[in-house]
Amino acid sequence: MEIDKLLRPHIGKIKAYSSARDEYKDSDGVFLDANENPYGIYNRYPDPYQAKLKARLSEIKQFPAEQIFIGNGSDELIDLCLRLFCEPQEDFALTSSPSYGMYEVSAAINNVDLKRIPLLWNFKLDLDAFAQEMARPNLKLIFLCSPNNPTGKTLSREELLFILERFKGIVFLDEAYIDFSQSPSAKDLIEQYPNLIISQTLSKAWGLASLRLGIALANSGIVRLLNRIKPPYNVSGINQETALKVLSNEETFQNQLKSILKEKELMQNELRKIDLVRHVYDSDANFLLVEVKNADWVYSQLVRQKIIVRNRNQEIKNCLRFSIGTPDENDRLLQALKMIS
Repeated sequence: MEIDKLLRPHIGKIKAYSSARDEYKDSDGVFLDANENPYGIYNRYPDPYQAKLKARLSEIKQFPAEQIFIGNGSDELIDLCLRLFCEPQEDFALTSSPSYGMYEVSAAINNVDLKRIPLLWNFKLDLDAFAQEMARPNLKLIFLCSPNNPTGKTLSREELLFILERFKGIVFLDEAYIDFSQSPSAKDLIEQYPNLIISQTLSKAWGLASLRLGIALANSGIVRLLNRIKPPYNVSGINQETALKVLSNEETFQNQLKSILKEKELMQNELRKIDLVRHVYDSDANFLLVEVKNADWVYSQLVRQKIIVRNRNQEIKNCLRFSIGTPDENDRLLQALKMIS
């Protein structure tokens, strides 16, 4: 598959901005090329391509560094893909519903129509409806979230392959919560399907939401295209350095991950004992989707006690989404729910 043929026509003609660090990559020297202030601790521009961070991520994810792109959060990845592949007011993108809300927001900002196909009753994709839309020539980009937000359900291999084998445009698979899932990443499919872009993040399992570091695993040609249109210094030096420090301690990461998964299992069991809880959905993420008797009322009662959850009643009737917190935080939520039952 020739990725360049999927591009918006004018993108191929764009010449990327060449920063000072593009022209001279060594870290040693007298730097008088970037109009920086010569004084200070944070006075120098960061590595625009995050080479050290990519090398570390390559080790952790067992994936080639040249096929890794790092963005200012996964939201930047979503936006850049829409810019690369979708012609405003002509092409359209596709996703399931409910799913992550930024697909729709980013599409609207880029003036690209986003069609949403409702999930089936069991939160699986409606593959017949997807097949109908994939037959349309102006569909250029499909957003899939696995594990999905807010349902917590991981796409089956069969669902993903159904789309990859039939669709020749870009498939953007958002794996923000994959570290919590028992299912492996679909990154092994990228070699066979070069139109597949997998988005991951350091915000969730690695606990670095404040740094805003999104990761795209993709065909090297797509990575080059993303580098061509991204802002030159989209990831700060401080964020790169902090991420490297955190990524050097995999033991802490594994311990926190085990704690969250253990707490999630405990929460599932305890929530099912509470009168106002109608159903607790199974989840492959670090949150639980919970159906209650009156979501809006329960939400307001929790807010009064300064316990903030996510009200998903507009997307899934009478459902709230509970992130898994510390044992103390989870206990506070359980006690509050018991008190208002």
